Amino acid sequence: MRILAEFAMRGRLQALFLAVAGAGSVLFCWISAAIIALVTLRKGAGEGLWLLLWALLPAGTVAFVFGDSGPLALLLATTALALVLRYTVSLSLTVLVATGIAVVAGLATLLFGEAYLAQMVDMFDQFLGSLEETYFQDRETAVQLPRPVPVQIAGMLGAGTATMGVLCLLLARYWQAALYNPGGFGAEFRALRYPVGVSGALVLAGLVAATLGLAYRTWAMMFFIPLSFAGLALVHARAASRGSSSGWLSVFYVAWVVFDPVKLVVVMFAIADSWFNFRQRWGGPGGPPANDGRRDDTG
Repeated sequence: MRILAEFAMRGRLQALFLAVAGAGSVLFCWISAAIIALVTLRKGAGEGLWLLLWALLPAGTVAFVFGDSGPLALLLATTALALVLRYTVSLSLTVLVATGIAVVAGLATLLFGEAYLAQMVDMFDQFLGSLEETYFQDRETAVQLPRPVPVQIAGMLGAGTATMGVLCLLLARYWQAALYNPGGFGAEFRALRYPVGVSGALVLAGLVAATLGLAYRTWAMMFFIPLSFAGLALVHARAASRGSSSGWLSVFYVAWVVFDPVKLVVVMFAIADSWFNFRQRWGGPGGPPANDGRRDDTG
């Protein structure tokens, strides 16, 4: 993966090639988003927005022809986050902004993606219907699995876009540190945490959204995105303080992806960390860097 970053930073045309090549693909648009973020972080808003404008051509074509705005939304979300990180030099604030991006993406999908949401509803209906016929046809009473509604799907897409945007940004930040400041990204990410007021506001907003009904549970997820990444940062900080191997983290991430209770535990530890600041108690390499994660490699 580092080879891609090195190739992109060789010159403007190389970065343009990578940014445009994957922009129209659902499978590879994350690479284009990360390349644009890397250029934005390293060379500034002008260069990053120039790449974005070219990358929007294939992404916009996919959205217009096929109705899939996923690549377009990811490019815009990642670039916005990169601009925030570039000018605030605060990873915690940048990840917090992802919640707002998730809400905007969800609302935009509701307003402008009616046809796409209808396709998604039909797709889920067919998929769940096939599950009912395959696994529940022998039961005496028919089983009706719940079908998602457009509002629910829009919230899911908004949360997914923001989460992927943060992941693409973190990849770009990793590339930047690997090329110009080895080890800087690890210290910056492990220091990610939120004060009590911020974590409390996020939890309260998420609970309020959840009380609006089942369809808005996916919208509630948006407010837990920053806490999820803060929890993951806490896990990395703990691993660093104990000198744990990367294999332990690999096992953890497999469990985090597969089992939903693990995701909930990670969020709960992030909330607890807002109160107790576990990193200061642990000390060692897992603690926050002296410069609070601010970097000097953005030039």
